[in-house]
Amino acid sequence: MTTAVSDSPVVTRAAELTDWIAAGCKPKSAWRIGTEHEKFVFCRNSLKPLPYEGTKSIRGLLETLIPQGWTPVMEGGNPIALTHASGAAITLEPGGQLELSGAPLETIHDTCVETSVHLNLMKSIFEPLGIGMIGLGFHPKWKREDFPWMPKGRYAIMRRYMPTRGSLGLDMMVRTCTVQVNLDFSSEADMVKKFRASLALQPIATALFANSPFTEGKPNGFKSYRAQIWTDTDPDRTGTPEFVFGSGMGFERWVDYLLDVPMYFVHRGDRYIDASGQSFRDFMAGRLAALPGERATLTDWEDHVTTAFPEVRLKRYLEMRGADGGRWCHLCALPALWVGLLYDDAALGAAADLVRGWTAEDRAGLAAVARRDGLSGGFKGRPVRNLAAEVLAIADEGLKRRACLNDDGEDERRFLGVLHHAVDTGKTPADELLDLYHGEWNGSVDPVFEAYAY
Repeated sequence: MTTAVSDSPVVTRAAELTDWIAAGCKPKSAWRIGTEHEKFVFCRNSLKPLPYEGTKSIRGLLETLIPQGWTPVMEGGNPIALTHASGAAITLEPGGQLELSGAPLETIHDTCVETSVHLNLMKSIFEPLGIGMIGLGFHPKWKREDFPWMPKGRYAIMRRYMPTRGSLGLDMMVRTCTVQVNLDFSSEADMVKKFRASLALQPIATALFANSPFTEGKPNGFKSYRAQIWTDTDPDRTGTPEFVFGSGMGFERWVDYLLDVPMYFVHRGDRYIDASGQSFRDFMAGRLAALPGERATLTDWEDHVTTAFPEVRLKRYLEMRGADGGRWCHLCALPALWVGLLYDDAALGAAADLVRGWTAEDRAGLAAVARRDGLSGGFKGRPVRNLAAEVLAIADEGLKRRACLNDDGEDERRFLGVLHHAVDTGKTPADELLDLYHGEWNGSVDPVFEAYAY
């Protein structure tokens, strides 16, 4: 949660914003793992998304959790998120998707326990009510207009603004789900090295976790349609920021990028003030048209940082954003992949060597192949499947060297098993879904809501 604006210092210089990001640097002993995962919530009888209000509703689910140790975050008299003493939060996405924003934890064993506790708790509440939840990258059945909109002020502003910047932004808001992991860095140089390696390899995660081959009940021609959605959402704030690979990359250069991202809103009390398309630089100077004479605070900056959506996002940590939502086992596999690659020095060096020499055209080409073909595509004269195998081998070694053991003496490599299976078979989750659709499901996506529900 951000600090109250009244308690937050006014910022007038970009250097203060750079210092805010740089304050995220931590010694390796303090590095943590934060996993976030979204899921679609639906009525088991109708398969339709849950509305915010009603007998079977998102509001009712949130209110049921409050007596179990969760504190509501209110907006306009409505609970729109929950926080927990552990540091975790349950947040509400625009179309009623529920997200667990996990606490910062030391090992992937810990984050997988957190995921299991969360999903089991939700199931215990949902099942008696005839409610289900499922993790997919893009909703396989319903049209955009079939989704309810949640009562959050920032979403109303984004809903108006998105269609001015791309044709698929509203689909991104209500019909997609993702899983991501948030990781730390020790210094500016460490951040840059991790940012470059993870940004170049983000399409490999997209391919391995590809899980959105259907739109409105039919195959859509992509293994990850969620990834395709981002290509026509808003060019000002999405995609692969190529300057990250340039010689001037650092905290200051990232702040310059964010200052060039148009604003969405300003949050004051219980209100979201529409500042869409306006400049944070003007806000710092007291020239924001939406709030003339008022100057930005660090809390306003924290809000603004969340409105940029590149494939890897820098806050006071790095967010890996390239994967589709998936089944239970995939929620633990994503942090395992990136921790193995980025939290071990030798693995990070090997990952950096692997992508060294790739051009902007190479990176764009790999991303296009990954979202369309998953592991079955080709890149620079070799199968993407083989490249993914090489990336997994690096992550395996990184996790082996970390040597973080559970009570049974197993290290974190156990969570990569589902990804090794994908590489060994050449089948992503999307391929498995398509096989079922063309086979025993007889051209229907409806069985996915039973077979793949949590």
